[in-house]
Amino acid sequence: MNERQNDVLCNVSVQGVATLTLNRVEKHNAFDGVMIAHLLVELERLSADPSVRVLVLQANGQHFSAGADLLWMRSMAGQSKEHNYQDASELARLMQTLDSFPHPTIALVHGSAFGGALGLICCCDIAIATQDARFCLSEVKLGLIPATIGPYVCRAIGQRQARRYMLSAETLDAANALRLGLLHQVVGSQPYALREVLDELLHRLLHNGPNALTQAKRLCQQCDNQPITPELIEHTIALIAQIRVSPEGQEGLNAFFSKRAPAWVPKDWSAKDTP
Repeated sequence: MNERQNDVLCNVSVQGVATLTLNRVEKHNAFDGVMIAHLLVELERLSADPSVRVLVLQANGQHFSAGADLLWMRSMAGQSKEHNYQDASELARLMQTLDSFPHPTIALVHGSAFGGALGLICCCDIAIATQDARFCLSEVKLGLIPATIGPYVCRAIGQRQARRYMLSAETLDAANALRLGLLHQVVGSQPYALREVLDELLHRLLHNGPNALTQAKRLCQQCDNQPITPELIEHTIALIAQIRVSPEGQEGLNAFFSKRAPAWVPKDWSAKDTP
């Protein structure tokens, strides 16, 4: 796929930090079928890359993303229902692929994040934004709905809050987005503010067992909105029993009692090494 290859930039550092950068700056990083396809290709490739330990999603330009490209949406309105179904399926697959990415994911948000961009943010494990960032579920203004991103938004902020903001299409500032649970942290608007927080986060994540992070993330997803049944309890028992005797579990415990860093901790690194 050679069309508009620079819409999405990808880099993997020697420490295993993968960075995906939205780079359709002239369109405020609005996504269409081409950009969605590029994101899917990169996410699927990175999911299978054994060197990757963390994924960072960020954007170039003044804004994180304007959501769906309106010219693309207008062109799709003239297509058949079947064509629109296939097109929407790809966007849904993008959200699901990001949501199920096997390693920790971090969204770094600045400027505006509208429409489908909120889906990307809600699919990430950790979301951090600058204090001047703005958010809006704007679809109903166009007679549309935030359908494929809806499950992820509802999970992140709860159905009660989602009802208000999906229906009103109000613009949220970063402080309110933090209050609702869309964000985990808000930082200053200085160019270095997001990088400083990212550096601290990566330091923490890369000091943790890679398989433990994958399994902990999967456990959160398995427990989401589930009753605490005997079957779930049995699953957690089997899971920790398996992890205790795994090579990574053994290494972590041995390192602790030997007062040394586990083998998975990078010897020397900085988030400043990532683009």
